[in-house]
Amino acid sequence: QAQLVESGGGLVQAGGSLRLSCAGSGIIFSINAANWYRQAPGKQRELVAVITSGGSTNYADSVKGRFTISRDNAKNTVYLKMNSLKPEDTAVYYCNAGVVQGGLVWNYWGQGTQVTVSS
Repeated sequence: QAQLVESGGGLVQAGGSLRLSCAGSGIIFSINAANWYRQAPGKQRELVAVITSGGSTNYADSVKGRFTISRDNAKNTVYLKMNSLKPEDTAVYYCNAGVVQGGLVWNYWGQGTQVTVSS
């Protein structure tokens, strides 16, 4: 059974940095496109960053210039480096990816990791 395991969340002061990791485990051949989403209390889940299988990236306007999504294909891991964090970045962050398994691509979600930015 494949799964995506997130780590790296925590409490940080405004202006600080965190790096989230999303590691594929189980019987995985590779990860295709991957996304980071976030959901703040009382708000809808929003797309934060996207990385394609070829490494192209795209970001929500609210994080552009502060967040960087990257991937290590050898480790089946996707990262989200977050700099200059703001209190409004506080949310549960979720990894979502297309996982190649058994010749097919399956959509997986991680369990979420809490990021709290204090002012």
